[in-house]
This record gives sequence, C-alpha cells and structure tokens, in this order.
Amino acid sequence: MARGGERFAQFEEQRGRLWAVAYRIMGTVTDADDAVQETWLRWQALPDDPQVENPRGYLTTVVSRICYDLLGSARARRETYVGPWLPEPVLAGSVGGAALTLGGAGGALPESPEDRVTLDESVGMALLTVLERLTPAERTAFILHDVFAVPFPEIAEAVGRTPDSVRQLASRARKRVRAEAPRRSVDRVEHRRTVEAFLSAVMGGDFDGLLAVLDPEVVWRSDGGGKVTAARRPVLGREKVARYVHGMVSRGFDPSAMRVALQDVNGATGLLFVDTAGRQAGVFAFTVHDGRITEVDAVINPDKLRHLDFDRL
Repeated sequence: MARGGERFAQFEEQRGRLWAVAYRIMGTVTDADDAVQETWLRWQALPDDPQVENPRGYLTTVVSRICYDLLGSARARRETYVGPWLPEPVLAGSVGGAALTLGGAGGALPESPEDRVTLDESVGMALLTVLERLTPAERTAFILHDVFAVPFPEIAEAVGRTPDSVRQLASRARKRVRAEAPRRSVDRVEHRRTVEAFLSAVMGGDFDGLLAVLDPEVVWRSDGGGKVTAARRPVLGREKVARYVHGMVSRGFDPSAMRVALQDVNGATGLLFVDTAGRQAGVFAFTVHDGRITEVDAVINPDKLRHLDFDRL
C-alpha cells in the first residue's frame, strides 16, 4: 500500500475514537467535527519519515491539543450565552452517535475501578453539563485519563503541563465531578419506563401523573439560546417543573400537533419532538434515579439541532 493510503487507513481506524474524545471535551458536534478534520490535515501533512510508531497515541494527543486550544475561546462565548448552555445532543444511529460508543483504553487504567468513568456515563447530558464547570485543563485531563485511560505523560503533551501537574488536574476534576454529578440509574429498562411515564402524563394532560414521575428536587434546564422561547434559568423542584411543563403545553406545545418519539439521546432514552409544520423541534435528555426523573435537559435552540434529521420522526 502506498504511504498515503496507509496513512489514510491508519487515520480512519482511529476516527471514531478521535470524535468521541473531541465531543466529550468540546460538548458540540460542530467543534468535534472541526477538531477531527484539523487532526486529519495535520496527520496528512506529516513527512513520510520518520514514521509514527504509535498512531493511536499520536492522533489522540493531537486532537486533544486542538480541543484544548478551542475550549478556551468556546468557554468565553458560552459565558455570554442567553440562558443555560447545554451540549449539542447526539442520537443513536447518527455518525456521532456511533462514535460515542467507541474509544477503548489504550493506556494505563485509572488508579482504582471507582475512579473510572464509563463511556456511557461520560457522554450523558447531565455529566457533560457538570464538565462545563471545570477549567479547560481539568476537563481535558479528566476526559483523557478517567474515560479513555490515556497515560499522564501523553496528556501532559496535549495540555502543555508536567505529568505531575496533569495528575493533580485530573484528581481535582474527579473530586468535583463526584460531588456535583447527578444521581442516576444504571438500569436502562427503569430509565426508559420512567421516560415513557413522563411522556404519557404530558400527552394525556395528567398533572398528578407528571408529579408522580418527577423527583422532589428535579431540575429542568432549557437551552433556547435566545432563538426560541425558553426558561432563562433552571426550574427547580417538582411542583415548579410540573407547572412549567403544564404551562408549556397550554401556551402552544400542542401534543396533538406534534410528532414525538422515544430515542436514545447521549446514551440513554430521551425524547424528540417536532411540530407538524416544522416550525419548532427539540430534544429532551433525562436523568433518572429510583424510578423518578431528577434532571431534564431540553435543547430547543435550532442552531444546536441542525445536525439531526427530524424528518425521520
């Protein structure tokens, strides 16, 4: 195989992993796509000799460095964002959705099993929201080490720190994630059943049923980005969230005029909706614990939904 063809094959073998790393660091599909494309351009531009002995490690370092550099400016933009900023949702079956399940260890595992975050956990909308509170260096170190088990020396190259410094960054990030990450069920059947109960209550106008499926301390976040009507601050507590949903329906969210579907959103059952006229669409991601919904992340900013095909609903 010609050198160019071999290099392309090596890159394609790692593309899914690179996208999975980039999405978790950036939280957006567009930025993840751009980072992977820039990684390919840098890989393609390498001289033929000497050959890279470990393409997987090299490419992971490159894409991580690109994301780390992008994250600083992205965070500055998000500070002026209208209302809560939520990650762009990724659905099962999409290109990005397929990449979310890829990755693999490829390095030394974290110090103990309880330190390791699974791929499913790391892509959940609620946990990605927690990661937004970390510094770019903390987030990059945490994702690379605790999710993808990249050794500290390789992470140090990506963020321009020493291995000891990176170890401390990952430790600080891990402690914060443990303290702030939401309670969640690992039972996918329970999660789906709870989301189905929520949908049934909303579609049927069953206020008591809605209250029953919500946790007393439930949090509802709406990301409209100033483009569509949405709550500018999180809605807190079962009664307030139930009233908010009830008001949303009464203000024009007519279930009879909507196409609604259950679909895997960022690794767990969520909801997609689009009105029959195609004027409004959205994605709801849920966090479930003990059969009740503890968090709802509603992405309705049309700019964050452009990569999704709602015509399939």
